[in-house]
Amino acid sequence: MAKYSLKPVDVPPVSTKFRRIRTALPVPESLPIFESLAGSEPRSMMGMPPVVWDRAEGFIVHDNWDNRWLDWSSGVLVTNAGHGHPKIKAVLSEEIQRGLLTSYVFAHNKRSQLTRALQALAPDPERYKVFLLTTGAEATECCIKLAKTYARRLSSPDKRYFISFEGAFHGRTMGAQLAGGMAGQKEWIGELDPSFIQVPFPDGFYNSDVSFDLFVKTLAQKGIRPDEIAGIITESYQGVGPNFLPLDYAKQLEAFCLEHDIVLIFDEVQAGFGRTGEMFCFEHYGVEPDLIACGKGITSSLPLSAVIGRTELMDLYPPGSMTSTHSASPLCVAAALVNLKVIREEGLVENARVLGEILNQGLERIQAKHPDRLGTVLGRGLVAGVLVVEPGTRKPDAQTALAINLACFHKGLLMFAPVGIGGECVKIAPPLCITEEALFEGIDVLAEAVDQVLA
Repeated sequence: MAKYSLKPVDVPPVSTKFRRIRTALPVPESLPIFESLAGSEPRSMMGMPPVVWDRAEGFIVHDNWDNRWLDWSSGVLVTNAGHGHPKIKAVLSEEIQRGLLTSYVFAHNKRSQLTRALQALAPDPERYKVFLLTTGAEATECCIKLAKTYARRLSSPDKRYFISFEGAFHGRTMGAQLAGGMAGQKEWIGELDPSFIQVPFPDGFYNSDVSFDLFVKTLAQKGIRPDEIAGIITESYQGVGPNFLPLDYAKQLEAFCLEHDIVLIFDEVQAGFGRTGEMFCFEHYGVEPDLIACGKGITSSLPLSAVIGRTELMDLYPPGSMTSTHSASPLCVAAALVNLKVIREEGLVENARVLGEILNQGLERIQAKHPDRLGTVLGRGLVAGVLVVEPGTRKPDAQTALAINLACFHKGLLMFAPVGIGGECVKIAPPLCITEEALFEGIDVLAEAVDQVLA
């Protein structure tokens, strides 16, 4: 787990078009805020670089002491359209003045507009419906529920298993963590539900076997027949990397599900709304999921999530039996509608695709300079990761990854704490509105930080 010191350190001043550091870090005057939070919040909330956000716009984050960072976090892959987009702020102000701040599941016009707009993004809009929720974990929980319900009611009572992948992250609620692929996150549960099964993910680095044969063999070794599987869920890219599915693997997974009437779920919570250079990451694979879990970048601001799914699945439950208190909250819905419009009109999906190529080329140059310490570069569009390993191995090196992350922070480049199966991944996810000039500057800063730490 990443640990950042709250002892202020004098760092060289920085002053560029996009970055400015004028104080020690963390800012001495910010320490009372961290102390207050430490006394009122669980320590689990203290895992990010020690900066107190004051305001943000576009791809720049400011504190209250005249420092500013080039943001490579997007919060946590939320602000796809950029922080504080003027059109999103304007519509939120308008909605507040209108006074409709909550509605439970009573109908309102913008809910109709948003469900139609999201339905239009489905592989076959006439065959899909949309359910609005609040968080990504809530969306993945809903997908699990629908897959298991479909199996019991409409397919076969023998279908009891739910398959996911090692290394997967689907949220922090119980069902989402049962489906998750990191054992340490499940220790609190105690006795696990034996119907949740994980298989190796074909990442090509820690697991060199990227064939679909391994998927089939693993199930056979666990004594699971295809006709016993209710659903299969995969992140469109695994957030610990980002690790992407091989194209052939994704197509074979889809065919396997079609052959055996298994609900195929793609978790797009991190990946959706232009992040990878397509509106949804599963589009890179040419597959059509039965259920699509969405969140994060759906509003570029407020909490909202969605499940986009085939009608026969979405209509399994009668009126009033599958709802959520803040489903389609009017403010969040208004933000989402404008966000979708901004992503489309400002060409942010294409920007992610074009700048993603520049980003990956830059990261590959950095990795080539330190091949014994930077195991590999992963990425597509404007999400990427650099895996930091112990010298000459593929063993995760979380301490060095944290040192690189901290060096970037001191230089005015902000990322969230390292991720990965062992905390070894320096993850990069700038807002999709970032410019080529700013991206090049960020790549240069990362290169400097890596050289400094690995010198």
